[in-house]
Amino acid sequence: MQNNLKAAILAALLLAPAVSFAQEAEESESNFSGNFGIVTDYVFRGVSQTNGDIAMQGGLDYAFGDSGFYVGAWGSNVDFDEFQGPEFEIDAYVGYATDLGEKFNIDLMLTRYSYIGTGDDYGSIDYNEVIAKFAMTNVATLTVGYTDDYVNSGEDATYVSLGNSWDLGNDYSLNASFGRSYFTDGDFNDWNLGISKTIGPVEIGLNYYDTNLEGPRVSDAVVFSFKLGG
Repeated sequence: MQNNLKAAILAALLLAPAVSFAQEAEESESNFSGNFGIVTDYVFRGVSQTNGDIAMQGGLDYAFGDSGFYVGAWGSNVDFDEFQGPEFEIDAYVGYATDLGEKFNIDLMLTRYSYIGTGDDYGSIDYNEVIAKFAMTNVATLTVGYTDDYVNSGEDATYVSLGNSWDLGNDYSLNASFGRSYFTDGDFNDWNLGISKTIGPVEIGLNYYDTNLEGPRVSDAVVFSFKLGG
């Protein structure tokens, strides 16, 4: 954990020149938006995707004007601690987001999870998921995800979470969420609590992740994050 934290801080310092470039880029409006981040552990729904190690992540989005439609892709290194397991995850998605009045927002998205670098004997674990987010400004966001082919297994899986990020003033935010994963052979909970600080285009965060799931790579970790861009 200490080595991961040192590596993340070093990478953040090396990226410092990019911060000023991003600030200049923000001055001109564009339908494109991008982000780059470093985390000491990539945790997804209560389970480490990097076996407790550091991850470098980035994404690019394109919004179709004011229509509410968008497309994008996001990627990260992964390590499932499995023989011939994947080395990278690429998520491609298309979606539609719109405001429902002044305080409510809905975001519907179809995501394709693709895993790159698997051995010949490992097999494909790529799958699709439909995700719906219902948000009440400054209150909470309800997220519901569903797939009928979880990790290419042919089984259904549903994820439901409630959480949000609340402004604390002085560019600090409090982040918290609670989620539950539903599978054919069992369910489990996950939760996280953390704080973040925004400095220009950079967001620095410290979050605690945990779950009641027992098994390999389950999370019980404090994760440091550095993110550049939206």
